[in-house]
Amino acid sequence: MSAPEQSVQSEPAQPEQVQSEQVQPEPAGQDAQHPAQQALTALAEGGVEFDVQALLRSAPASPLSKEAAVLILFGVLDDSPSTGEFDGCPDNVSADLDVLLLVRATTLRSHAGQPAFPGGKIDPEDYALAETTGEPVAHIAALREAVEETGLDPAGVQVLGQLRTLPLPISNFMVTPVIGWWNSPVPVEVVDHNESALIARVPVRDLLNPANRHTAYVKRGRTSHRTPAFEVRMPGGEEFTVWGFTAILLDRIFDSLGWTVPWDKKKMRPAPGYEE
Repeated sequence: MSAPEQSVQSEPAQPEQVQSEQVQPEPAGQDAQHPAQQALTALAEGGVEFDVQALLRSAPASPLSKEAAVLILFGVLDDSPSTGEFDGCPDNVSADLDVLLLVRATTLRSHAGQPAFPGGKIDPEDYALAETTGEPVAHIAALREAVEETGLDPAGVQVLGQLRTLPLPISNFMVTPVIGWWNSPVPVEVVDHNESALIARVPVRDLLNPANRHTAYVKRGRTSHRTPAFEVRMPGGEEFTVWGFTAILLDRIFDSLGWTVPWDKKKMRPAPGYEE
């Protein structure tokens, strides 16, 4: 940051010195934050509003009993920035801004084949470590799961905070989203193919592109459940659709940050695996 004005006024500098200081770039370092990181930090502190009743519409009669955490990890892409032609995003959504997602293995019993954030059930060991360190248990669990699923280095991740715990009735979980920033990204890949089919760092600009958005729906009998959806096409040719709980989180985060670009919510498609 530049020096306060009063310091210049109290000790006037020669014109040449003032001009020299004005053209000096701000030094790079750990204190220099990406504009998106600043916005995400404020978001984590202020929170995000969710329609919890909408999430509970398919809730079981019994209370949700299991606790889980997911890591919503933003960072700057090393080698695969958005190459799309869409440039209608806010200024702080740069072409190299990304978010970490995975696609679950098709052999899993729940949410098989679906895109998700790294994360999972909070284990007893997580509670024990939280009691010892004083760190929120959701932060511990989300990072641990991300390491197990993607191989990332937790030392390079800055946890910015967590959002309110939300119900995921279909699998009987209460899920705490943890917001993180990748200070020192490392290559990530599938660690256990029994758990994940793909690890992807997805450019945020591509997610915000209205051409890549629609409303996904699932029909169960006479009822229809709808969620936002994002179509993803990776440079390697992989394609998948983010929908359901993960898409709801992304949609609300983007809305709360003021990043959302108007899109056609009337463009309806069946959710993957629920085609009629």
